[in-house]
This record gives sequence, C-alpha cells and structure tokens, in this order.
Amino acid sequence: MFESFDALFLARFQFAFTVAFHIIFPAFTIGVASYLAVLEGLYLKTRNPVYQKLFRYWVKIFAVAFGMGVVSGIVMSYQFGTNWSVFSDKAGPVIGPLMGYEVLTAFFLEAGFLGVMLFGMNKVGEKLHFFATLMVAFGTALSAFWILSVNSWMQTPAGYAMNDVGQFIVTDWFDVVFNPSFPYRLAHMLLAAYLTVAFVVGAVGALHLLKDKTNAAARKMFSMAMWMALIVAPLQVLVGDFHGLNTQEHQPAKVAAMEGHFHTEAEAPLYLFGLPNEETATVDYALKVPGLASIILKHDINAEVTGLDQFPREEWPPVATVFWAFRIMVGIGVLMVLAGLWSGLQRLRGKLYDNSLLLRFSVFMGPMGFVAVIAGWIVTEVGRQPWVIQGLLRTADAASPIDKAGVAGSLIAFIVVYFLVFGAGTFYILRKMAGDPEKVTIPDYAKHKPTMAAERIYDEEA
Repeated sequence: MFESFDALFLARFQFAFTVAFHIIFPAFTIGVASYLAVLEGLYLKTRNPVYQKLFRYWVKIFAVAFGMGVVSGIVMSYQFGTNWSVFSDKAGPVIGPLMGYEVLTAFFLEAGFLGVMLFGMNKVGEKLHFFATLMVAFGTALSAFWILSVNSWMQTPAGYAMNDVGQFIVTDWFDVVFNPSFPYRLAHMLLAAYLTVAFVVGAVGALHLLKDKTNAAARKMFSMAMWMALIVAPLQVLVGDFHGLNTQEHQPAKVAAMEGHFHTEAEAPLYLFGLPNEETATVDYALKVPGLASIILKHDINAEVTGLDQFPREEWPPVATVFWAFRIMVGIGVLMVLAGLWSGLQRLRGKLYDNSLLLRFSVFMGPMGFVAVIAGWIVTEVGRQPWVIQGLLRTADAASPIDKAGVAGSLIAFIVVYFLVFGAGTFYILRKMAGDPEKVTIPDYAKHKPTMAAERIYDEEA
C-alpha cells in the first residue's frame, strides 16, 4: 500500500501523524490545569460548592488526558533516533539539552505534584493542595516553554556555531532559548491552549444547559468559558498579528505561501479564498481584497510584500497546504471572536443561558480549538519546508538511512495502536463530559475527619 512513497515521505508522514495526535493533549492539559487552579482558588475564596464540584468533575478528565499526552510525547522522542538520526546527530548538542531541561524542570514538577492534586484533597491541607494544583498548572506551561524553544530555534536558529564534524554547537544559551520567534510562538500557543479549553468547557456547559437551564454547575462553566472567549479571543488576534510580522521578517517564504503571494508586489491583495496553482504561479478562482495584505503585513497599503518569486522553486513550501491550513486556523479564530462578542451581548441582555441558538453554536465550537491548533502547526511545520532547520539543514538531509519497509511497518503499527488506545481514552473523556456536573458528590471532609473508608472512596473516584 506504500509502494508509491519513499522512506522520506513515510518518515515525515509518521511524525506528522504522531504530532497531530500528541498536540491535542498538551493543548488540552495546559488549559485544563490552569482552569483547575482557578476553580480551586475561587472555591477557597468564596466557599461556593459549585467550584468544588467543577474541580472534581474536570480533574478526572485532566488525569486521563495528561496520561495520554505523556505517552504520545514519548513516542515522538523515539522517532528522533529511528527516523531522524542525522538530525539528532547534527542538532543534538542544541536540541538535546533543551529537551532534557523540559524533563528535569517541567515534567518532574508535574509528576511530583500530580499525585497530591489527584489524591491528596483529604490528606493534606487546603493550602498545600491548592499549591500542588498551581505547580501542576505551572509545570504544563513550563513544558510548553521548553518545547516551543526547541521548535522556535528550528524556525529561527540563533546562538550557534558549526564544529569540525558539521554539528550545531551552542555559543550563547540565552540566544538559543530566546531566539527571535520564541516569544511570539510561546504566547500564541499558550493562548491557543487556553482558548481551546475555554470552548471545550463552554461546549460541555452548553450541552447540559440545553437539557436543564437551571443547572448551576453548567451555568458557571458556560459563564466562565464565555468570559474567556470574550477577552482572550481578541487578544489572540493581536498576538497573532505580532507573530505574523515576526514571521514575515524571518521566514518570508512561509508568509508568501500562507498568503498565496507568488509575485512580489506593492498594494498586495489579501486572498480570502482561491486555489493556489504552483505550476502557473497564480491563485485560481481568487476572492481577494486589494491592498489589504500590505496593510496587514506592513501596516502600509503602499508597501511591497515579498512573494515566492524571490526564492528558488526548490525552496518553496507546499503552497496549497500552507494556504488552506492558515485559512482554517484564521477562520476558526474569527468564529471564536464572534462567539465571545455574541455571548457578551447576551450577557448584557440577561439571556446568556436562555439563548438556545448560542448554546447550540457553543456545542459546535467545542472541538474547533483542536482543529485550529492542528491547522496552526501545519502552517508552522509545512511552511518551513524544505528545511528542518531554517536555511541550514534540509529535511531530506536529516532523515535516517533506512529503507521504506521499516518506516512503513512502524507507521502501520502507530496508526493501529493510536486509534485503539487514544480512541478508547478519548471515548472515556467524552463519557465523563456527558455526565451531569451538578451530580458530582462532595464528601464533607470539613466537618468530619476522613475515615479510611472515606479516603478510599475519594481515591477510587479520582
């Protein structure tokens, strides 16, 4: 079935497949961990039992997603040795320590406090438990810090030199970690994770409100989620603009593919839709707004925007893939902004929980954050091609010297195992989300000292 593909394509497809699965779980756990910290903090401040119910409701979902994220992440690291050994050899002196720092700081922090957060609610004091939850939330964000530093260095390498055997070595760790694109990528990804979870939480709340509009826990979930959408979605648009300007400066070929600009021109149009044609270097059936791309990318309608004609053909990324992935991401972002504004209007009218159309739209938007995250990573990674390290190491030169039969065999195994294992985990999470948060029981540990039986009941529930 893979006869028409070479080993390089299969290795790239395998990594794309596994990273597409993996990115879903970190994006989710980064947001849920912070949400849990907010819920527990609000409960300690207000003593409103609804916050504790929501904490207990979402902490079980977080635990399953966290486990799947860890497992899927380990698989990707092994691929550096199996399918991308040349990349590992050449970039290892830079990439290896950064990934090691992620384990030594973020992963150890998460692992150290995760057990306290999951099983220690009735075994440690409230403040210590809240501290554990904060540390887990901080650990997830710290993990994103290191991983995005690695990826950003591959996009905009800095602080390196080449040794006698052709390896990248570090000359300045600060420049390596805080490379030119890193701050923008970190902010963009963290906000994407928070927005993704906000719309998942909003969808779950909306689903239960459609069944019972008096459900107090569902009302609280939906309200908190819509506040996030109203505030964070426009902020993400602003951060995305800064990120785009940075990409235009350091990776102009990627931006040209994103925008469908085959030719360098002033008053460059913004192509809303169309079919990029690499053979004719045109966008067929284009729906465009004249001059708007110059305004967005240069903040000047008369500015010249670099097109793909400034780069050799062999250095063009796959234009159609990048072009459409970018539009999917931006389109979902626009829907998120509209959802936030719509909810704000309904809140002012006092009908936030009563508008069935808004609730149904929120349910529809539940998985859209994941789609946007995957689309964004496609833009990031495919848009960098044909380079694995921008301008320095080509993807074709970074692959392991193995035949396609070996890559194909492992790819088939990954596909089967991933769909079985992660499909089962996702099904379990969806089942948990379908449960009524208002029916979550809260043992009264405050009035009665927990017995061994009570501790066992809580541990089993967690």
